[in-house]
Amino acid sequence: MFIRELFGRERPVISFEIFPPRGGVPLEEVYRTLGAIRDLAPDFVSVTYGAGGSTRDATLEIASTVKNRFGLEVMAHCTGLCHTPPEVHEMVEDLMYEGVHNLLAMRGDPPRDRHVPEGPSFPHGSDLIGYLRRAFGDEVCIAAAAYPEGHVEARDMEEDLAFLKLKVDMGAELLITQLFFDNEIFYRFLESIGRLGIRVPVCAGIFPVLNARQVERIVSLCGVSFPPKFTRMVARYADDPASLAEAGVAYATEQIVDLLAFGVDGIHIYTMNRPDTTRRIMSNIGLVSRRAVAGSGD
Repeated sequence: MFIRELFGRERPVISFEIFPPRGGVPLEEVYRTLGAIRDLAPDFVSVTYGAGGSTRDATLEIASTVKNRFGLEVMAHCTGLCHTPPEVHEMVEDLMYEGVHNLLAMRGDPPRDRHVPEGPSFPHGSDLIGYLRRAFGDEVCIAAAAYPEGHVEARDMEEDLAFLKLKVDMGAELLITQLFFDNEIFYRFLESIGRLGIRVPVCAGIFPVLNARQVERIVSLCGVSFPPKFTRMVARYADDPASLAEAGVAYATEQIVDLLAFGVDGIHIYTMNRPDTTRRIMSNIGLVSRRAVAGSGD
């Protein structure tokens, strides 16, 4: 199934993101995560792709396993910064051979231990999206990344929105956002892309913060802002890891409840391969989700 076909129904699309293990951790750890969340019935699962293609083979194997062993729809991340067109073509053909036809096309992050080639074939996500659409046509469903507060490398929000519009014009059929912690920023983002004529579905990316180290990493990498109630939560429980994890689940749940009430197209939960956290969030929003479904048919 093409993931674009999931939208427009009476209920929002719910999806999870997982990533290949690092540091020699066996793939079975990921499969245990999948086994633990399969009964939560996500509409699809996305599988990340390491910087510079560092997890290429693992991404392919995991995506195939999600689809063919666990029976869940899957979206494989596909990056272009450190790859040539023939390498990208081979990668996508390998995915399609395994039955994976949904791709999240991104520029990708430069690897820490490899030199990014000068004059890369795909310097922007839009370049990769255009290539995939030309090379594979309607054989693939292409999603793109979106940044409610702008990409950290963009000069300003106006420039970032122009690149987002280009991604859609080049063939992106849906958008998945970077994490954010202030829903009002996301709602303003939706208004902005609507004024640009962007009409594709948007999945809101939600990241449950479970420890202070995650907050530090978010600040250094993503450039997202924190609303006062979030900073108060982190400050209050900074020295109490267990309580901070509980508060982080509660905060993510509150965000999702508000997003569902707003009527978003989809919720994309960054699981960090933590099935217990994902299960608790889904349990928290279960009743609200059912009410949202019932209300949409009135």
